[in-house]
Amino acid sequence: MKPIYGALMLVSFAGSAIAADLNICVEGAYPPFSYTTDSGAVEGFDIEIANALCAEMGKSCEMVKTDWDGIIPALLERKCDAIIASMSITDERKKVIDFSTKYYNTPAKFAAKEGMELSDLEGKTVGVQRGTIHQDFMEGEFSGVELKLYGTQDEAYLDLSAGRVDAIMADSIATLDGFLKTDAGAGFSFFGPNYSIPQYHGVGAGIGVRQGEEDLRNAFSHAIGVIRGTGQYQTINEKYFDFDIFGG
Repeated sequence: MKPIYGALMLVSFAGSAIAADLNICVEGAYPPFSYTTDSGAVEGFDIEIANALCAEMGKSCEMVKTDWDGIIPALLERKCDAIIASMSITDERKKVIDFSTKYYNTPAKFAAKEGMELSDLEGKTVGVQRGTIHQDFMEGEFSGVELKLYGTQDEAYLDLSAGRVDAIMADSIATLDGFLKTDAGAGFSFFGPNYSIPQYHGVGAGIGVRQGEEDLRNAFSHAIGVIRGTGQYQTINEKYFDFDIFGG
């Protein structure tokens, strides 16, 4: 990455046309936040937010599709300059990377075949994406449940629909749009309460940057505030959701 952090805040605040490239790690397997089209392009809410923030900061950005398991290592190894991949801001992750302010916040929820109840979970198998807040939550709060771990959320959906797991635990909006609203989700539904416990779920999804790069972190935080204020965030939001995903 070019040594431009000292000037980054000035560039973004002044709206200068001067731009330097930023590589953004994205997942591409987490609809509707990011997904890969048949042509290989990566699209979704995260991608549009990333492009809007880069434009506000006066930067051209390249999206680097990265498997979730390797996304923090990729940042630390300087394969990208920031992570915009629905990554929740948690104390555990802040031990190794830094975060902007949140750009959205949604609760987690269980889903299974219609008729499943929370009291039915004991002894059942629940699918979660590996290395997520949902794995941490299940291990901390539902020790009597067998976990099956997946590299992507789509893989968990496939096994739920095929009956290879009894339920899944994931972000409620990702599950709703990525599974329950699809043909494969027919006959499945949410059960149990919404979960948003800071100990596990953090305080919302933020943009991950390397520790010590405060100028870049602050520039992203400032840009989030700007696009919220101009209405650009809301325009993107309305393409994907019928409510304000920014949350409280």
